[in-house]
Amino acid sequence: MFVLVPEPVEIYAARSVADVQAAVANAARLLVRGGGTKTALSWPATLSRPLAGVDVLDLSHLAGILEYNPGEFVLTALGGTPLATIEAELAQHGQYLPFNPPLAARGATLGGTVAAGLSGAGRQRYGGLRDFFIGARFVYGQGRLVRSGGKVVKNAAGFDQHKLLIGSLGRLGVLVELSFKVFPQPPAYGTLRVDVADAAAGVTVLRRLATTRFDLEALDLKIDGSALVPGSVSILVRLGGQAAVLPQRLQMLAAWLGAGVVDAEAETEYWQAGDSFAWLPDAWSLVKTPTTLDRLTALDALLAANGAARRYCSGGNLAWIGWPGDLADLGQHLAALGLGGLVVLGSTEAPLIGVRQGQNLAARVKATLDPDNKFLALV
Repeated sequence: MFVLVPEPVEIYAARSVADVQAAVANAARLLVRGGGTKTALSWPATLSRPLAGVDVLDLSHLAGILEYNPGEFVLTALGGTPLATIEAELAQHGQYLPFNPPLAARGATLGGTVAAGLSGAGRQRYGGLRDFFIGARFVYGQGRLVRSGGKVVKNAAGFDQHKLLIGSLGRLGVLVELSFKVFPQPPAYGTLRVDVADAAAGVTVLRRLATTRFDLEALDLKIDGSALVPGSVSILVRLGGQAAVLPQRLQMLAAWLGAGVVDAEAETEYWQAGDSFAWLPDAWSLVKTPTTLDRLTALDALLAANGAARRYCSGGNLAWIGWPGDLADLGQHLAALGLGGLVVLGSTEAPLIGVRQGQNLAARVKATLDPDNKFLALV
């Protein structure tokens, strides 16, 4: 049964897959909520503006690990399961989600991470969320339950319909059960730092690192404050592996790159702060923007001119932008560079800004999976 919470809108607190199906079947318009960590995408910030006839489906009670076999390196959990719960269970067996899903420390859920399409620093070596998401059950717009993919790493059966929900922002269906392949976690990490003059010099170093024979766990271009302050622009290179040989690998790469080794405490703190966006100033918006090395210098000049905070991860192919002003202005700036972005934290009328690719295909998929337009399209 549903639990009706006394709020300005009707809130369905789903405790089972059947609850989710009934909510989708009965509601005229529905906004899906997980952990509420991505404030630009979730209630109550979203419904603080007039959205008549919209109910909320709260998945925070639809949580728990259903299956986990460490020997098979596969985990299946309900959509509202906190990432922190999953990470703690995996850690007991020396395993983890290699794409380092962000916002875990803030309470992000597995389903919400997929719906927002967010990956962390680990995507540099292992690939993003899409590469580890192997199966799901989801409820589409007519309240029916669909299974896609499987619970084994090697699976060639059927179409990967579940991949359509990555980055869908809750517009296509409700993820109720998700399966991921997991990896053994490196027992030790180390990070190198190279200070550079500016973003252009950083791009040169990133291009050089793109051809290295070293397996890089993560690769960031970090910019702190004004680029005129010495040491404010740095390349951070992370390696992982066995504790016995990691120092030698770090020294070899440091000699080749002309880098210094970051002490263990500082290196852990840096990557944890990146996953939780602790570097973002209070009340600023956070925008995820895919980019390229060819566009990075121009993008950074624009962001610097507007006083934005920023970090570039995945070897410079993804920008995390802390924006202090009107997001409409950032959207215009990104569009001028042929770029688009997703507003993750903050308040916005539409979380997709700048250039939006593939809208015709997205509309066709939406019409197929949600023919009655039940799931609120914030974009």
